[in-house]
Amino acid sequence: MKKYLCALMAALLGGCATAPKGLVPVAGFELQRYLGTWHEIARLDHSFERGLVGVTAEYSMREDGGVKVVNRGYKTASGAWKEATGRAYFIGPASVGQLKVSFFRPFYGGYNIVELDREGYNYALVAGPSTKYLWILARQPVLAPEIVARLAAKARELGFDTGKLIFPGAAPQVK
Repeated sequence: MKKYLCALMAALLGGCATAPKGLVPVAGFELQRYLGTWHEIARLDHSFERGLVGVTAEYSMREDGGVKVVNRGYKTASGAWKEATGRAYFIGPASVGQLKVSFFRPFYGGYNIVELDREGYNYALVAGPSTKYLWILARQPVLAPEIVARLAAKARELGFDTGKLIFPGAAPQVK
């Protein structure tokens, strides 16, 4: 019985750190090039980012070999910045853009890079553990419309409801 409970807990706690069926994370991934600041261009709506604009994700190395993740966005309703710090670890080889990320340990969710600008690491299409979670990220707060359209088309082909994408835009200037 104890072995069964341990196996069940492992499945429950690690089960969300996967990719949606049929989705293949990028190979040839280079973490050092991915580190730094990314701006959220578009996302599917979910409770933990609802009402946020000017969202950024900052990735840096942790001492334990994992990745420190700091997500930050401006909550328009309250006029205040909201920040969450998490940690991410590769699920398999570090050359594949598939990690598990946690902001509330011990629970992890999948972080799957399914499209990436290989030349300059300037934009990425990132999926969560299911087709309910999707982000278009870029190094700059604005991404060329033709690139956004191409990434959205790829997401649609992968089964994401891109008609529900939110384009949050930049945070207001603080005076």
